[in-house]
Amino acid sequence: MPTHGHGGIYEPADLDLIQRVFDKLCAERRLALKDKEQREALAEDVFSVFQIGVTDETELWRALSKRRRA
Repeated sequence: MPTHGHGGIYEPADLDLIQRVFDKLCAERRLALKDKEQREALAEDVFSVFQIGVTDETELWRALSKRRRA
């Protein structure tokens, strides 16, 4: 199991997973590159949820997808 963001350091596999979830959520929300503020807020949300221990790709996506719709 990789180390998750201890001291702001992430394993390459962690970053790949976070990027995939971020990309999927951007597509789901139809966020274009020009939507900089929304994309930055989403990136912060993805990292925050990952840091509290939601490190499974599907669960991470579900946590943020449900939260946005609520």
